[in-house]
Formats: sequence, structure tokens, C-alpha cells
Amino acid sequence: MSQRAPVADWTSDFDPLDSRWIEDPYPIWRELRQECPVAHTDRFLGVYLPSRYKDIRAIAYDPVHFSSRRVFIREGKRPPLKSPPITSDPPSHRAERKILLPPFTPAAIQKLEPRARALCRELLEPLSGKNACDGAVDYAQEIPARLIAHMLGISEDAGDQFRKWVCDSFEHSLTDVSIVPRVFAEVSAFFDEEIARRRGARGDDLISYLLDARIDGKLLSKEHINGTLRLLLFAGVDTTWSAIGVSLWHLATHPDDRKRLAAEPQMIPSAVEEFLRAYAPVTVGREIVKETEIAGCPLKVGEMVLLPFGAANRDPDIFPDAERVVIDRAQNPHAAFGLGIHRCIGATLARMEMRVALEEWLGKFPDFALAPGAAVEWSAGPVRGPRQLPLTLRSR
Repeated sequence: MSQRAPVADWTSDFDPLDSRWIEDPYPIWRELRQECPVAHTDRFLGVYLPSRYKDIRAIAYDPVHFSSRRVFIREGKRPPLKSPPITSDPPSHRAERKILLPPFTPAAIQKLEPRARALCRELLEPLSGKNACDGAVDYAQEIPARLIAHMLGISEDAGDQFRKWVCDSFEHSLTDVSIVPRVFAEVSAFFDEEIARRRGARGDDLISYLLDARIDGKLLSKEHINGTLRLLLFAGVDTTWSAIGVSLWHLATHPDDRKRLAAEPQMIPSAVEEFLRAYAPVTVGREIVKETEIAGCPLKVGEMVLLPFGAANRDPDIFPDAERVVIDRAQNPHAAFGLGIHRCIGATLARMEMRVALEEWLGKFPDFALAPGAAVEWSAGPVRGPRQLPLTLRSR
């Protein structure tokens, strides 16, 4: 990424892999919102970038002009990988999404909370007595990886492999498309083996659930199940660990908010919503499949458009004092989990993981900060969060 041509004009040559974007995209989005609400770049074979809430919302609610068959931008073009329902369009999308709803109801997620809380405590225990750790690597990144493994009925020790696949798929493959088929093959082989195991002996897990799920009375194909499991792995891991990690980063750099939440843990749910608004980790793509325009800007068929939900969440026309993090914000209709038919199925799960992770962390380490001279490493690509977060700790 260091060899990429620098951006001279964000309105006509933006690059989400530019170091300035990776480190701090918010001033860029603010400038674009004011000067060029729909930017464009010839990079990645042509991509548009709206930055206002109303334009992002309009695209998200329009599957006629904008297809979800490609949800990521990459330097080269490859056949889109199917991961239903996120890569599905109407009319098939509705049925493919519907079969995933029961495992993610509030009641189902409530049953997972004890395991999530136990996981957090298991991760915090080795940090007792230490005065430093990496809040991302040692804590935030482990929680969703282990919990999704638990939900899938596979070993929680698979977390390290999950982390490698996520980084390869969401970051490294953006500029090296040869990585995509390798990761696809590895993940597919992994889940094919798990699917074969469940065919012989069902369990109380998501893989077994999908084996018995039906659409129009027909069992799902192995390819469908594998693609959906791939979605659950990737969508359920990086997004949530990034949200937990950036929440810890905020508290480490805003001592007043940290002290307030440590003293008033009942405010954590409200803070979670504000962290989701202010630091929404996800930017997804849509392929333009029919000529149209947004904010007076004609969009070319075949190119991509990005939906930076983090930019939508900082639109001052929707959120008063949008650039400031207000942990007790009363009205917070943020778009962190997306908009339209593809709104995140796992929103309730992510909220629970974030809340429990912060409750347990602050209960153990109410006093912490960035390590002196620390260099926080931020991820590049469609999901933004701290990959490395060096912290100093003071246990209770």
C-alpha cells in the first residue's frame, strides 16, 4: 500500500487505502460532504462515494439500480463470490435472509450472553497483575472469533485461523486478487469438512441448523450452506472485534468518558450506540446495474458505489453535534448496521458482545490509557478498527 500513488484530489481520485484515509477518514468525509457529496475515483475499476446520509440511504434502499452481488471493491475483477443473503438481490434475497432470522432473535442472543461473559473473563484473567496489554489482539479480536466458533459448534481454538482469513480477505486481497481464490478454497474446505461431520451427527449449532433449513420446501445446497457460513464467519468476526476495539481506543483516549462509564456502568448500552454511530466500522459496496443518478451525479453501469455508513452517521443534517462523541446521546438513529434490505442480521449479537465486553473490561480495568508513545495500527479496507492497540493498565 505504501507504493500506491498518493491522492491529489479526494473528489476525483479518492483511495480508501491511502494512509491518511486509514488513519483518520472523518475529515475527508466531512470535506467531501461539504464540497462534493458524490466523489469518484478511477481506482478499483471505477467507484463512486456518497458521503451524505440521505444519498447513502437512497442507494441502500434501491436494489433495482444497485446490486449486492459484489459488496467489496478490488483492484482486479473476479467472478463475485456468493455468500447469501448478503450477496443476494430480490426476489431470492427475502427467503435466504428469512432462514437466518431465528438464530439471531433477541431471545436466542440472550441465551448466548453467559458464554460471552465467561469468554471475556477468561481473556481478562491472564491480564491480572499486568500493567500493559494489546487491547485489540489480547481482548477485542478474541471475543467475536471465539463466540462465533461456539455458535458454529467448532473449536474455539480456530480463532487464530479466522483472524488470518479475515485479514487476507478484507485487506490483502484488495490489491492482490490472487489471494481471493486461495482464501475461498481454504474456507470452503474447512466448512465442507464441518458440514460432512454434521450430516453424520447433528448438534445444537448453526451448521446443523442450516442443514435442516429449507427454502420452498427444499433443503439448502452444500454451496449455499458453505457460502452462508462464510458470511457468518467474516461478517460476525471482524466487524464486531473492530467495534469493541475502537470503543476501547475511545475510552483510552477520552478519560472523562472512561471514568464516567466505570462509575456508571448502566450507561454502557447508550455508550455502545454512540460508539457504533461515531466509529461505524463497515463500508460495503454495490454494483451499479442500471443507469441512474444520485444528488445529480450520473452513475455508470458496471462501476461500484461505496456506502460508508460511518460518513452517514456523521452527517450534521441528521445528528446534532455529529463530530462529537456523546456517550449519553438521547436520539441515535445511526446506520452502523446498514440500511435497507441488507441491514445486519447480527445487530443484536454485536450489541450484546460490545456491551458485555465493555462491562467486563471496565469492571477489571477501570483505569487504562494508551501506552506512552503507542502507535495504534488501523485496518485498511471495508472494515475499520484497531489491529494493534497498546494499553497501560491499572486493575481495580
